[in-house]
Amino acid sequence: MQQGKSSLKFLSEPSIIGVGSVVGKKEGEGPLGKFFDEIEEDPLFGTDTWEKAESTMQKRALLLAIKNANIRPEDIRYLYAGDLLGQLIATSFGVMDLNIPLLGLYGACSTMGEALILSSMCIDSKNADYSGVITSSHYASAEKQFRFPLDYGNQRPFSSTWTVTGAGAVILGNTNGYARITGATVGKIVDLGVEDSMNMGAAMAPAACDTILRHFEDFNRKPTDYDKIITGDLGVIGQKILINLLAKEDIHIYEQSMDCGIEMYDNATQDTHAGGSGCGCSATTLCAFIIKKLQSGEWKRVLFIPTGALLSPTSFNEGQSVPGIAHAVVLECPKEVSSND
Repeated sequence: MQQGKSSLKFLSEPSIIGVGSVVGKKEGEGPLGKFFDEIEEDPLFGTDTWEKAESTMQKRALLLAIKNANIRPEDIRYLYAGDLLGQLIATSFGVMDLNIPLLGLYGACSTMGEALILSSMCIDSKNADYSGVITSSHYASAEKQFRFPLDYGNQRPFSSTWTVTGAGAVILGNTNGYARITGATVGKIVDLGVEDSMNMGAAMAPAACDTILRHFEDFNRKPTDYDKIITGDLGVIGQKILINLLAKEDIHIYEQSMDCGIEMYDNATQDTHAGGSGCGCSATTLCAFIIKKLQSGEWKRVLFIPTGALLSPTSFNEGQSVPGIAHAVVLECPKEVSSND
């Protein structure tokens, strides 16, 4: 049902009943390494191109989530999926053989949030018993499309982030699961004129700020109503900007703030500069780490906010700025865990 001006409250509280996460070697060596389902040492995933590697990674993550949910691919009525590549080729070639009705999505690195919202709407409206969500990114395929071929060996500024090689998949249903999706706030495009494509945290932070402010207004909540307020991939710079922007509105999230891009790598040893980014950043952190915290009851309620920088090689080369968008999803622990406290 509608909640406030731009939010949704899910009356049936769709459940996350299956998850799957597959990452690359670098991600497996980071602080979250022990939580991922699969860590692939081969960056090509046994294929001969970066794009095929990302497709393979997507399929493996989705099959893991399906197995984890104890259902079959044919039980999934709709699949909401996306990636960073042109025409969503990682997704289309990745899930094609599973023969699941597909709704391809592009929200840059916010795609996991967009997909979760649409999938939850589908379950909540009883238009599906099971729906699937998957997003991915690959360091090499993203560098090839958005920045420089790896062979260039170009220097990266300290404001830049490292695209996560990873895919995260979620299965939603109406039965009891690991976590509930109880609400959401749909993001707006916010553009404050940032033109530096290597500083995406600065470009996305204003959008995250806008979504959080509207979310608190629509649900009449405050930061302390959440154990964590988790952004997707703002990185060190973007997170600081977000905290400062909200503080100007007398909203203080320092104690609750967490960023998937910061959690993904150990910058001191892995040289990732501002942190991690990419569709796979928030997706794998959600599937491998966040959901486990909710399942155990350590966290009762979190606000999950994947963030996206809406640029392309075309818009950047034409001198346009980098707009941002951020979607917020309310995740809560299972009812039986909550009732035991």
